[in-house]
Amino acid sequence: MYPENEIFRDGLDDLAGHYKEILTLLGEDPSREGLEKTPMRVAKAMQVLTRGYEMDAHQVLRDALFKEDYSQMVIVKDIDFFSLCEHHMLPFYGKVHVAYIPNGYITGLSKIARVVDIFSHRLQVQERMTLQIKECIQETLKPLGVMVVVEARHMCMQMRGVEKQNSITTTSDFCGAFNQAKTREEFMNLIHNR
Repeated sequence: MYPENEIFRDGLDDLAGHYKEILTLLGEDPSREGLEKTPMRVAKAMQVLTRGYEMDAHQVLRDALFKEDYSQMVIVKDIDFFSLCEHHMLPFYGKVHVAYIPNGYITGLSKIARVVDIFSHRLQVQERMTLQIKECIQETLKPLGVMVVVEARHMCMQMRGVEKQNSITTTSDFCGAFNQAKTREEFMNLIHNR
């Protein structure tokens, strides 16, 4: 996370300059009191919302890798996330549910949430984000199987276009032991058991 005094990435001033030009193109006066600092605020916000580009999700998991003989399903559910769709740069947000079956190694539970954070803080599509989370866990932990389910609301569907307020998009990806319907069903029952 970026505290208020955090150093931002290169290009911040250029980004703010472009947002100032965008305000003008939208018919606004970027020098009026309410908008005077908006270009820099938006530039900083965009750098925070896309901070995942400079982070290595695989390394996050490797930094908390522990040898363990546990071989049953490990589930981290209801991981909140916010992302920006790459088509309209509008938010989509919701919950990610992750399960893996260890194969000699486990990782810190918070690291699963950090992996979600890293991939969601990039311009994304939900389908790709689901795949990236699964592949990262599979490649790094080499478990017996991984399954990821993402449930999200997309502001590009709510605010523009079809303007459907209550639609939820669900994506999933899985491999290994989760290729068995019984294992997938167990995971789905566990994540929806409130």
